Amino acid sequence: MSFSNFDHQMMSRALQLAKKGIYTTAPNPNVGCVVTLGEIVVGEGAHLKAGDPHAEVHALRQAADNTKGATAYVTLEPCSHFGRTPPCAEALIKAQVSRVVCAMQDPNPQVAGRGIQMLRDAGIKVDVGLLEADAIALNPGFIKRMKTGMPFVQLKLAASLDGKTALKNGESKWITGSKARQDVQLFRAKAGAILSSSKTVLDDNASLNVRLDDLPESVALSYAEPTARQPIRIILDRNSDINKVDVNALNLLKSEGDLLLVVGQKSDTKVCSSPKSKIESIQAPLNLHHQFDLPLLLKQLANDHNINHVWVEAGATLATSFIEQGLVDELIVYLAPKLMGTDGRGLTQITGLESMQDTINLTVKDCRMVGDDIRLIATLNSTSK
Repeated sequence: MSFSNFDHQMMSRALQLAKKGIYTTAPNPNVGCVVTLGEIVVGEGAHLKAGDPHAEVHALRQAADNTKGATAYVTLEPCSHFGRTPPCAEALIKAQVSRVVCAMQDPNPQVAGRGIQMLRDAGIKVDVGLLEADAIALNPGFIKRMKTGMPFVQLKLAASLDGKTALKNGESKWITGSKARQDVQLFRAKAGAILSSSKTVLDDNASLNVRLDDLPESVALSYAEPTARQPIRIILDRNSDINKVDVNALNLLKSEGDLLLVVGQKSDTKVCSSPKSKIESIQAPLNLHHQFDLPLLLKQLANDHNINHVWVEAGATLATSFIEQGLVDELIVYLAPKLMGTDGRGLTQITGLESMQDTINLTVKDCRMVGDDIRLIATLNSTSK
């Protein structure tokens, strides 16, 4: 398929529009749409929130009476099914557009080419694949969940240059600087869930939500109260320790954001109360080592709770389990320009490596300074998913 320079320009604009929803659309994908008549843009739109109109609807409304014979550029195949909103393919047919250009086919089994076929059956020319790689990069979590039934997992780690996460006595605030901590808030805001352990929560008295005051002004405006979408906080609490803590003593229970407590015994599924959070407790399967079966848990979170993207912030034990089981899609590592000594606590608990062939190798996708700290984004080469 050959696309013109104008086609590329319009799809680039649609991709730019889609990014407006990266902090707000979960669990829906980020989608942008541009409608043109000839080489004049008559409508633009983006999907901004689950349950709200899709990008195509916004663009067609803006185009008003200028849609007959128009071309619609969409970053994702128009939906063909009734969900919380009507099918976008049907809206494009009613608008009498003559051509639709899709960056990629929708991996959702409820769509998966049906929207494209619906348009073609109505006599509309459909071209697929323009800037597909960019469209895929927009929605890694949605695409992975639709294709595999598993969420996209990012594991955040922070350490000194000598690989320590805390001093011998446990003190760890703060390893990284304020700019790096603010950067973490952006990653948290994009995720559908923030996952940690009850040990981390109790040791650090962590809130584990998005601190709106730490978001850049440009993001905070689109993420502002009362429409702020706090990621659900998932706490692995095998022995139901959170239920034993006074609500007034724990920041987790005093801060905004729903909570999902994952326990190991059905008898422990009673829940504590919080004035600011909806709290649910679920039982998850344990493996032969009496630890949570993480692959089954992730599948449960994706299928039962529609979670596309999990941001993991935890101690060395849980981080190591995610790494060794090949469950990490991206590592986000912050390295602070300080040395914390050989008796400090290590970044992971990976053991048993007897040769360089046993090491877990990384591919660094991005490396930059964030304030005084170094931030690496990497994938793990030697783990299988």
